[in-house]
Amino acid sequence: MVDLGLIETIRVRDGRLPWLGRHLARLHASVAALKLAPPPEDIVDLVRIAAGSGDRVVRIELCKGHVEVSTRGVPELTPVRLVVSEEQHLPYPHKTTQREPFGRALANARRVGAHDALLVNADNFVTEGTAWSLFWWKNGTLYTPAEELGILPGVGRTRIMELVGVQEERVRPDELAGRSMFLVNAVRGVVEISRLQGEPVPRDPRTAELSSAFWPD
Repeated sequence: MVDLGLIETIRVRDGRLPWLGRHLARLHASVAALKLAPPPEDIVDLVRIAAGSGDRVVRIELCKGHVEVSTRGVPELTPVRLVVSEEQHLPYPHKTTQREPFGRALANARRVGAHDALLVNADNFVTEGTAWSLFWWKNGTLYTPAEELGILPGVGRTRIMELVGVQEERVRPDELAGRSMFLVNAVRGVVEISRLQGEPVPRDPRTAELSSAFWPD
């Protein structure tokens, strides 16, 4: 049996780690909930050493009390094309290494020319992307899938909900047709969706405003 691990992917901007405290708080909460061995006391030092200067992404993986730290470049921030995945979403309240459904959904999306996939649960309610939280505008209000559906409480998701009033909702994919939508995570911030299931997604100027406000000064 493969040991369960926890993951955090942390954005570095100009050598700073704006969401480090939130990532570590989520990590420790998951450690307590899942009864896993805690990270070493020097985890903050390990992350800061890896962060260096400039812009990059630091990935930490915690397993059996041991932390592995790696870095990579920052992905592109261009609008993404999404497809609805046939891979069923299973509850994912903690960011663990058991991510096989997300990996399959992403691979299948790229085979058909999309950038990423949107998953739905057994009741056909929209849940989340493979590494993203979803938001959409409706009648002047911002909505997102309900956390009770078993989605990850993303750091980026929490930030958006601090910036603007957000309603949680259960919605099926066809109900998103014609809505302006965007994705968010703590690595890339706010990224617009250009197409869903091949159909154009309208833009909304409020999304650009949220993108500008996402990162703290």
